[in-house]
Amino acid sequence: MKKAVTIFILIISFLIIYFLQANFFSWFTIAGVKPNIFIIFILFISLYSGMKPGIIFGILCGLFLDIIIGKSLGISAIMLGIIGAIGGYFDKNFSKESKLTIILMVIGSTCVFEIGSYILQTIQLSIYVEIMPFTIKLLIEIFYNIFITIIIYPILQALGYRIEDIFKENKVLTRYF
Repeated sequence: MKKAVTIFILIISFLIIYFLQANFFSWFTIAGVKPNIFIIFILFISLYSGMKPGIIFGILCGLFLDIIIGKSLGISAIMLGIIGAIGGYFDKNFSKESKLTIILMVIGSTCVFEIGSYILQTIQLSIYVEIMPFTIKLLIEIFYNIFITIIIYPILQALGYRIEDIFKENKVLTRYF
């Protein structure tokens, strides 16, 4: 029951983030670039709930984004699924205690998402490759994502430990012989 309530809360959180991304952050752009909070959200889910829920939630959120605002179906789903897998890998191999580690994870995830999306869009939509404008957009988005991560890190960490307790139940059985 706790997992179902948590998943419902995560879905509501995703919808709130979607409306923030679409409406609020469109006022605060630099060179037409706004932060991609979905990367932070999926990374957060996979860091605290594990690889499998992170991948599933990333793919489902990506499909929703592709259907609502995407130019083509599947690119965001694939890339957010990859971010979920990366977050699951980071969960097993790195500490979530350090703010610097989380910031480096956000930088890496943003780079993977944007570069992968750009490559897939170039292949699928046959667009011309422009390296310099893409690099500028990537750097601005990384800056934005870092800034937002620094601001909301304490909230994410507190909520993350609650999610971790629900999704990663201690399955160790002790027996005394």
